[in-house]
Amino acid sequence: MTKKILVVDDEHSIVTLLQFNLEQAGYTVVTALDGKTALYLADKENPDLLILDLMLPEIDGLEVCKTLRNRNNLTPIMMLTAKDDELDKILGLELGADDYLTKPFSPREVVARVKAILRRTDQNKGENARPAQKIAIGDLVINPEQFEVRFKDKIVELTPKEFELLLYLARHKGRVLTREQLLNAIWNYDYIGDTRSVDVHISHLRDKIEPSMIKTIRGLGYKLDWPDRDE
Repeated sequence: MTKKILVVDDEHSIVTLLQFNLEQAGYTVVTALDGKTALYLADKENPDLLILDLMLPEIDGLEVCKTLRNRNNLTPIMMLTAKDDELDKILGLELGADDYLTKPFSPREVVARVKAILRRTDQNKGENARPAQKIAIGDLVINPEQFEVRFKDKIVELTPKEFELLLYLARHKGRVLTREQLLNAIWNYDYIGDTRSVDVHISHLRDKIEPSMIKTIRGLGYKLDWPDRDE
């Protein structure tokens, strides 16, 4: 079945460029020029992925992303920004965006990232179709089938990417994983040296569970384990 992509940008030239290249790659494309229409089409069209500009009339891209996640809409979101501003990227990731690109960008790179995100999404659906056992590490319990995390018997609210990252770390309990390994495993492509996404998501996970569970191994990466209380 052909994948459907919702492209949201207030610049007609950007929308036209993305629509042409995505359709050439075999995708069905629906478009919106403002945030209000984007929210309507996200519900009506049920797209497989959103390409969402940060600066939009009516409702900006960050608010669109936040609203969709609050509605428990887990559709992958790739954000576009005209500003090479680290804060904007971090805010987008905090609100549940899966990826970001700074304008100007290459249409080929957009298509490549779209393919990677959708490939990862399909892979996760396949994995979720198979029974998965709960993982318990100290007071942390992860239930992949229910997309549920409990810490000290309390539900932990996570974004889809935070959940994927925590689950991957838990499945490799005690093993040091590099940022590049985590990028390839969770985002499924090379960020060309930009590991900020991993660091941001790790920081959020530490805020939501026992911080000492996720250790930074200087010069290498991260490791998840239940801390030894006798240390």
